[in-house]
Amino acid sequence: MSKMLGSKMAMLARVNSTKEKGLYPYFRPITSSQDTEVFIDGKKVLMFGSNSYLGLTNHPRIKEAAMQAIAKYGTGCAGSRFLNGTLDLHLELENKLAKFVGKESAIVFSTGFQANLGVLSSVTGRNDYILLDELDHASIIDGSRLSFSKVIKFRHNNMEDLEAKLQVLPQSSLRLIAVDGVFSMEGDIARLPEIVSLAEAYGAHVMVDDAHGLGVLGQQGAGTASHFGLTDQVDLIMGTFSKSLASLGGFIAGDTDMIEYLKHTARSLIFSASMTPASAASVIAALDLITSEPEHIQRLWENTNYARTLLNEYGFDMGEVSETPVIPIYIRDEEKVFYITRLLQDEGVFVNPVVPPAVSPDATLIRFSLMASHTFSQIETAVEKLSDAFIQAGIPLKVKI
Repeated sequence: MSKMLGSKMAMLARVNSTKEKGLYPYFRPITSSQDTEVFIDGKKVLMFGSNSYLGLTNHPRIKEAAMQAIAKYGTGCAGSRFLNGTLDLHLELENKLAKFVGKESAIVFSTGFQANLGVLSSVTGRNDYILLDELDHASIIDGSRLSFSKVIKFRHNNMEDLEAKLQVLPQSSLRLIAVDGVFSMEGDIARLPEIVSLAEAYGAHVMVDDAHGLGVLGQQGAGTASHFGLTDQVDLIMGTFSKSLASLGGFIAGDTDMIEYLKHTARSLIFSASMTPASAASVIAALDLITSEPEHIQRLWENTNYARTLLNEYGFDMGEVSETPVIPIYIRDEEKVFYITRLLQDEGVFVNPVVPPAVSPDATLIRFSLMASHTFSQIETAVEKLSDAFIQAGIPLKVKI
């Protein structure tokens, strides 16, 4: 079998080399629930690598909703939404999601990745164009490849480059601008007001992937479009359930005709088993919590601002763009990223290393992400451990404390 990989064995050799050095940072088995503290190898570790921004994955109301759904519906739907796999629970969730993000209608997918694949491969054709921010999520890139449309990338959050691309495209073709609302590695927010303005000027349409914006930005956590007051000007809002919504799955929301069209054309919906009852019930419970208990979002931002202040005082390089609970800590050296990740885990702090192809070689980083359920004490401990790890790795900090 290995002979079939051919030249790709170089990548595997790189993986094996990292393992031999004891620096391999992926597929680390966790033996507890996703919370501010987890257990790895029998040891308690502070979790600063989770996407559970509101800290709801272990919330008793959400767990109870999942258990009740299993008791009523069983563990799976045994088919696709298109055939035997639609539950009244799915319809209830779709109605809540549409209302939550301010759109007419919504449809749920089994994962967020499948949502982007299904939408982007369906809404444009061979004579159309999809314009992508160069730092868009992999699911947007892969979905656009399946569309048979012409795919054009513009420089990250660079509106001059986006306009230059739009200027040369034929007006007769459909042009869809697809961007992340919050960019998942750098933590910055799409320049949505300018994107919408350009779309209106050139007759294009806008889709926002709000995987990392829901529950974080906007009115009651409704996302990036809500944050800027542009919900009506954004054609499609996509989101996932594996971040703030404490479950698994994804959705797309838009006008009723568009969602009805996608129900009958999105292959990742039609040919995939539907979202499990427990997952759907978990999201319903999470939406109810977010809208009825705004303190979760408030606490998330208190933690984010506190962590950012501490990291700045210690002199970490956080770049100039992060505006969210996703805080990049730049190292700009791949092996040192792995080394620091290992040091931190040994000292009881879990963070995510980010290296190519997720970022460019000169922008390797530690992804430090906050949850509403973190305490200030946990944040202080993590930042102190980060400082010690940087010193041990030979990376000087411009300490301001």
